[in-house]
Formats: sequence, C-alpha cells, structure tokens
Amino acid sequence: MQQSKKTYTVQEAISKLEHYCAYQERCHQEVVQKLMQMHMIPEAIDVIVVHLLQHNFLNESRYAKQFASGKFKIKHWGKNRISFELKKKDISKINIQEALNDIDDEDYLELFNTIAEKKAESIKENNVYKKKKKFADYFLYRGWESYLVYDKANELIK
Repeated sequence: MQQSKKTYTVQEAISKLEHYCAYQERCHQEVVQKLMQMHMIPEAIDVIVVHLLQHNFLNESRYAKQFASGKFKIKHWGKNRISFELKKKDISKINIQEALNDIDDEDYLELFNTIAEKKAESIKENNVYKKKKKFADYFLYRGWESYLVYDKANELIK
C-alpha cells in the first residue's frame, strides 16, 4: 500500500510557515528544511522565503541575536561556541558579530566567573593537573575563550 504524501498549495504553505516563524525565531536554513519536508518544489520554496522576509517573519539578524542571547543566558555557552553554532546554520559573519557584540562584556565575565567557581568546587579530583584538565575541557567545550579558561583554572585550582 502506497502512502500518499500530504501536498500543500503555496498559500497553505505560506500560512503554515508564518505560524512556524511566529512561534519561534527561525533561520533561513530551518525554514527551507521545513519546506523540503513538506515536499515543496524549489520555485515554491523561493517564493515562500521571499514572502516571509518581506513580511518580517524571517530576519537573520534578529535570529542571530536571539540565539546568542539564549545560549549565553540559559546554556551558559561562550562566544566561540555560539559563533560556531551560528556558522553551522549559515548565518552571515556580520550578523554573528552583531549578535556577539550584543552580549555585554561585564555580564559575560561575571557569568564566567560564577560558573567557574562552582565548577572548580564540584570537580572531585585530587590530582591538580587532572582537575585543571577537567575544568578546562568543560569550559572549552562550551566555547569559552582559552585565555579566560586557563587563567581561571590556574587561579582557582592549586
């Protein structure tokens, strides 16, 4: 038995994608992926993306800023990780830079120092070198700048 694929008219797809973008900030890549899952042809995808851009449902700069802010505040990612993840989503360098500049330097360092102190206390390891390595790995994976991480490791772990 062959399963029939649901098909959408361009108008139905536009309305569906307007809701999709209104619900949560999206990047171009996510929208195009969603349209491909809906089995839209490339010409229709272009028409729909242009419509979403013209009606401000899709805005790469706004997306990048919101993504950066959320990952920093909620997941405690550093700027390197945020930048890397945005590049994976094909966000332009200018928008990535703008989004990172929106993160206040004072808040950035304050958050880093707070989580660094908690992390240093929570690592159960007697060997100083292993403890520093665990500390560094944790923060480098989350995209914090290496100079911050190593300075803090040397300051907190003796």
